[in-house]
Amino acid sequence: MEIISGSENEALEPILQEFAQSQGFGIKVTYRGSVDIMLELDRGRDMQYDAIWPANSLWIELGDRQKVVKLEESVMHSPVVFGVKRSVAERLGWLEKEVTIADVLKAAEAKTFRFSMTSATQSNSGACAYLGFLHALAGSPDVLSAENLADPAVQDATRRLLQQIDRSSGSSGWLKQTVVKNYAECEAMVNYESMIIEANQELVSLGQEPLVAIYPADGLTIADSPLGYVDHGDPVKQDLFEKLMAHLKSEPVQARIVALGRRAGLVGLDASKVDAAVFNAEWGISIDRVISPIPLPGESVLREALSLYQSGGLRKPSATVYAIDCSGSMQGAGISQLKSALHLLLDPEQSRRFLLDPSQRDVHIVVPFDSQPRETWVYRGNDPAMLAELRDKVDRLVAEEGTNMYAAIQEGIQRLDKEVGDLSDYFPAVIVMTDGKSAGNSRALSDMIQHRKGTRIPIFSITFGAADDKQLKDLSEHFQGRVFDGQKDLTKAFRDARGYN
Repeated sequence: MEIISGSENEALEPILQEFAQSQGFGIKVTYRGSVDIMLELDRGRDMQYDAIWPANSLWIELGDRQKVVKLEESVMHSPVVFGVKRSVAERLGWLEKEVTIADVLKAAEAKTFRFSMTSATQSNSGACAYLGFLHALAGSPDVLSAENLADPAVQDATRRLLQQIDRSSGSSGWLKQTVVKNYAECEAMVNYESMIIEANQELVSLGQEPLVAIYPADGLTIADSPLGYVDHGDPVKQDLFEKLMAHLKSEPVQARIVALGRRAGLVGLDASKVDAAVFNAEWGISIDRVISPIPLPGESVLREALSLYQSGGLRKPSATVYAIDCSGSMQGAGISQLKSALHLLLDPEQSRRFLLDPSQRDVHIVVPFDSQPRETWVYRGNDPAMLAELRDKVDRLVAEEGTNMYAAIQEGIQRLDKEVGDLSDYFPAVIVMTDGKSAGNSRALSDMIQHRKGTRIPIFSITFGAADDKQLKDLSEHFQGRVFDGQKDLTKAFRDARGYN
């Protein structure tokens, strides 16, 4: 049996494998983002997977147009909350009151509070939080409607709140890891309650101040983790699925799931059956509070909300440098694949399918390089003709000479500072792709960034061909980025990297 699952379920795989072994069959789990699961579902019975396990049923609502999913049932729950440093929550007076989304907006705009959050179009925790923001700022209607989304006041308040996010991510797990690793720079993050628990377990072991979970009094959302069977007409696999579901819903397994920091069964938990060291009241984790999540809107409203976020001007804009290797070793298939990948990101018609289409406020800086940076191109916005011109320039690139990614990155950052100015109004990032070991001086890049003032710029790396993994890992590690594997699918690697800003 093959299952496509959100990465937040990885901690539960031992439970799956133990059951499969006891029953004498195999389970293969492939972990993908919420958008990838949605796109797989869009293929209907042509998808290769026998079951889907996203973080939230909204992705089934968006993707299952052919209605191939059945026997769908929630396995566990996790509220999406603000994890705030205790000292910050105390300063804001949030430990003694019910905090509303309006309170968050007020504190953020007063520059007394800043937070990190995943992308609403690339990660479920971000999508849930964003829908909660919209619902609360629309006055908590029975169900969010198209009329609410069209309200200029709702759009303005939501845009202002999203503008205050100081770090974005395409993954809830990676956001948690980044916050823990760079804790001195962090005040809060929006994430699953379970991720706050995991972060605090790490922070306490490191002697750090824990986060406190703040449950919004309005706009609260819950990831319901539905497991569903994809009907390929195979009764044997359906029987195996039903046995697996029964196992996951059994009392002993539900207890194991709770021990991992997830809520099983009802959202409220029985204190006598909960490990207080996991659901720790000192961390603000409340097992007996009344949790009333917002109702999710229908498919058309969900799609319109996500479109407004991505290309309709609500999200904080991106300022992205693409440092792309055009050295001699890229000649042939390499340069062709590179052009294809950039076409997807720079063509609104193609990128819209992956919820990555640009907005009017985005900035695109392309730095082709070989042994030194070539001519750099700077474009703004999402005008189709303008982006077609940029794609045409990319198409005319030829591969020649050596490789020096460090000089290209340095050039890209300098152009960001010159062309954009105050980067605090953007999510800036450098995405560098190379297929070989780079010459050049990494120290010069480090020195420049060390003495540079202003918003920190993460560097994301994409491996391709015979790229030096150590160089790229060191680069991304040092500059708070991540390495993406482009060996098998360069386009997907670029798409994944782009989802982080």
